[in-house]
Amino acid sequence: MRTSGRMSNAKNWLGLGMSLYFWGLMDLTTTVLSGTPTPQDKLEALLSDKSQSHLRTKRSWVWNQFFVLEEYTGTDPLYVGKLHSDMDRGDGSIKYILSGEGAGFVFTIDDTTGDIHAIQRLDREERAQYTLRAQALDRRTGRPMEPESEFIIKIQDINDNEPKFLDGPYVATVPEMSPVGTSVIQVTATDADDPTYGNSARVVYSILQGQPYFSVDSKTEHYQMSVLESAPVSSTVGRVFAKDLDEGINAEMKYTIVDGDGADTFDINTDPNFQVGIITVKKPLSFESKKTYTLKVEGANPHLEMRFLNLGPFQDTTTVHISVEDVDEPPVFEPDFYFVEVPEDVAIGTTIQIVSAKDPDVTNNSIRYSIDRSSDPGRFFYVDITTGALMTARPLDREEFSWHNITILAMEMNNPSQMGSVSVTIEVLDVNDNAPEFPRFYEASVCENAKAGQLIQTVSAVDQDDPHNGQHFYYSLAPEAANNPNFTVRDNQDNTARILTRRSGFRQQEQSTFYLPILIADSGQPVLSSTGTLTIQVCSCDDDGHVLSCSSEGYMLPVSLSRGALIAILACIFVLLVLVLLILSMRRHRKQPYIIDDDENIHENIVRYDDEGGGEEDTEAFDIAALWNPREAQAGAAPKTRQDMLPEIESLSRYVPQTCAVNSTVHSYVLAKLYEADMDLWAPPFDSLQTYMFEGDGSVAGSLSSLQSVTSDSEQSFDFLTDWGPRFRKLAELYGASEGPSPLW
Repeated sequence: MRTSGRMSNAKNWLGLGMSLYFWGLMDLTTTVLSGTPTPQDKLEALLSDKSQSHLRTKRSWVWNQFFVLEEYTGTDPLYVGKLHSDMDRGDGSIKYILSGEGAGFVFTIDDTTGDIHAIQRLDREERAQYTLRAQALDRRTGRPMEPESEFIIKIQDINDNEPKFLDGPYVATVPEMSPVGTSVIQVTATDADDPTYGNSARVVYSILQGQPYFSVDSKTEHYQMSVLESAPVSSTVGRVFAKDLDEGINAEMKYTIVDGDGADTFDINTDPNFQVGIITVKKPLSFESKKTYTLKVEGANPHLEMRFLNLGPFQDTTTVHISVEDVDEPPVFEPDFYFVEVPEDVAIGTTIQIVSAKDPDVTNNSIRYSIDRSSDPGRFFYVDITTGALMTARPLDREEFSWHNITILAMEMNNPSQMGSVSVTIEVLDVNDNAPEFPRFYEASVCENAKAGQLIQTVSAVDQDDPHNGQHFYYSLAPEAANNPNFTVRDNQDNTARILTRRSGFRQQEQSTFYLPILIADSGQPVLSSTGTLTIQVCSCDDDGHVLSCSSEGYMLPVSLSRGALIAILACIFVLLVLVLLILSMRRHRKQPYIIDDDENIHENIVRYDDEGGGEEDTEAFDIAALWNPREAQAGAAPKTRQDMLPEIESLSRYVPQTCAVNSTVHSYVLAKLYEADMDLWAPPFDSLQTYMFEGDGSVAGSLSSLQSVTSDSEQSFDFLTDWGPRFRKLAELYGASEGPSPLW
């Protein structure tokens, strides 16, 4: 009966009691979105990104390999990878230098080819990665050919570590007659191999001794989860599940985090539909600050029956390991805001601030700086691409722009898409570079009966500068007017000044206007000054000092002048201007000299200087036929005469000696014209006859011009022309004494 009773009690315990144990349940959705990729996946993604980036942006350095297996046992140095600069032309002029963690004693580089080898055995469990720096130098001069570049060599894991129970040996107790499936103890083994790579760190549990009384779940070592450092707060990391053999309300579960270094970073909530615990991000994560967290999660029945408390505990715990995955983050400025004060007279190229940004990732890539040109359209500033030194690129003028708000960008050299920014506010400080001056044109009046010391004007000044202590102006007469007997300046010591008379007895008839130069100086360093002029009109006033009239009133239009009258006056002025221009144009046309065309016939067309004929269409100006064939013209019909003028040949013939019997008409006309030109002091300075054979300076003939023949002191005689030969025969006949009748042409 006792045995039977015990069996009955065992059945009751099996039906009413509970046994809690955890399954290795993970959120499949989370695994897809934030699961841990294998190193092979990482390598392919890295090479793919690198290839795509190389197409987008030119890189100075090229990495051919980033991973190397640990525990290499070969005799030759282990080839790691190759560094190559695009400046290298293969002629040995580039020298490669390796520095950083393990350089020289763990890793070596061929300074000509850039090949990197490992010369020591590598142990991932001892060190998982090395950060190194490489530089390409000109072998001849030692000058850097490329900026120094940083890269990482990661040690790839192999399964060279066995799992270990760090907390053993374990001691556990279990009540007799406990139902099958009762959780006795949870043991945890750890493996030093990489849990993110393959199955090297995957632990499988089994019972070596103790069957068939005890068994172990091969899948519950603990939970291994991973999350990206960029995961937002409240995002899901993974799920845990505690199995309860009860049903209904007795199987309900409540999950809590009871211990672990991630209790403040992560949170857990219970899904009432599936009775699973959902682990979420509670605070922002940073791979650079902390890479792994451990949580101790408890699952417990919230509904307990007091009569079965002695059958407990009705709870179980499990350990959750969470790995934080690195994400390539943009550079971060420190501090995150800059305020700079700079005087406006700073020289171009002066460094006014040095900004600094760093890559928050472990790789710590090199940073390049630039200015967002939309924030500096005037291009007043420039930032050094490598040092972050902010400099002036143009002169600054506080009176034009007193504030500048620019944005400086920082980007990773190896990944320009990762870009950070910082705001820089620049205040341009005032420098005394503007002289004070009158704000407007000052014009005052003084009565003829004014007394000495009478106020006639109060003046003030403005200055574009803005000193911290405020403006203070000083007024005085300019040096050239320091002893002015008529007026004086009194400084009011409040940035204004009074202009006073120094004497009485002003008279419009003596001087109607005075111009008083006033010197205005500021209180800056250095002191700047300018001279303003006050115009003072002398006016007649009544006994009470009211102005009756001033000298300038005669030149001013009446105030009541209507718009129509003003338009009429302007129209009259316009008509007068048109008439004046017309008269000047006619006079210019009348005096325009006759210019002989080079393409005309060699015969000269002799015309009157004051002839205002109709040009080429005026066929009555002169009949050239007489010159073409004088005989036919004389023998033909009567010559054609002009209708608008009387012939002048007869009137001038009495002055000309009749030396030629033949062709007397043409001869007389030519001689008459020549005589008229010689006698006319107001004729234009040229002859209608061509100057023949002018031989220039030094010739015994000199000039044949007759312009100065009238002003000559002696009687002119041209008899010597007969001695100059046949070329001067015609001139000799015209100007010299005639020995007998001969033809003109």
